[in-house]
Amino acid sequence: MSMQLQFYQVRYFLALARTLNFTRAAEQCNVTQPALTKAVQKLEQELGGALIHRERHLTQLTELGKMVLPTLEKIFAAAEAVRLQARGYQKKTIAPLKIGLVPSVSAALVTELLLEVARIIPDLRVDLREADANGLIAMLLDGEINAALVGDAVELPERIDRWRLFEERYVLVLSLKHPMARQTVIPLKDLHEVEFLERVGCDVAGRFKQACFADQPGPKVVHRSDQESHLQEMASAGFGAILAPEHAPRLPSLAAIPIEGDPVRREVQFLAVAGRQYSPALDAFIKVARVRDWTTALDKLRCASAPASSNVNVRKVDAQGAGSLFQITGPGPASSRPSLSQASTVVAKVARSR
Repeated sequence: MSMQLQFYQVRYFLALARTLNFTRAAEQCNVTQPALTKAVQKLEQELGGALIHRERHLTQLTELGKMVLPTLEKIFAAAEAVRLQARGYQKKTIAPLKIGLVPSVSAALVTELLLEVARIIPDLRVDLREADANGLIAMLLDGEINAALVGDAVELPERIDRWRLFEERYVLVLSLKHPMARQTVIPLKDLHEVEFLERVGCDVAGRFKQACFADQPGPKVVHRSDQESHLQEMASAGFGAILAPEHAPRLPSLAAIPIEGDPVRREVQFLAVAGRQYSPALDAFIKVARVRDWTTALDKLRCASAPASSNVNVRKVDAQGAGSLFQITGPGPASSRPSLSQASTVVAKVARSR
């Protein structure tokens, strides 16, 4: 004959064993005294003997009760541990969302997405990682991150699913005091005069050289850094110009000037591992990213980070038919950036502009 012990019966008995008082035990278990008495009686039936010796003014454990008490305590402790582990795992599957970004993709691109996901999943916790594209792909396959935003200058393994988010152009970012800062567009022939500040590991450096310096030695690079903040400070001081995505937040002392013909463009892609079960947070993030109006969102982000003196220049270029700043390529499976605090400031400006 099989024994069927109920968790609540064990809990009620252990409370009674501690207090030796039905009233106090019922209060501790937040049940009525008759309910507690009935549960203990059912437990006694399952074990085949009395566990409690009841007298008018005295309640004692029977010999059987004393014998099974240590074992029932262990059973209860083990069951409680399992329950807590399960609760922690459930929270863990919902909460952590680990997103990888290449240095040229600003955190400002994902902060608004994360705010939308947080409305769906209130307990959302986010871990933003930064690495080059190959490093992020390795982290994806190893399970260190859930998803990544990268440019299109990378070969993807078959195990990686890809969603195309948008296309954007690269511009020259330079000091407002730079001689070229008042130009509406930088002619290709003038690029050989520009002194460049290069981000180490720039994923479009080769594309830029091929498109703009095919018959020349290449861009004149005077300084390098792997930190965007360093490059922006140096550009602000007049040391040179940065080739950067137009969406990227920048210092108020810097202007972003388009290059003639937009010779350098890149597609930003969202990556996740194919066939892997998505957590609720990742599933929500993918859905929000795929339905997002990136043209409007990135245009607002660009305007929020641009100084007023350079907005006129950019709008003139648009009016002259230079093309959309950002092009939606359609969803379908298929350097350093500013700090998160800087990105959050830009997002706040965007929110106020709505």
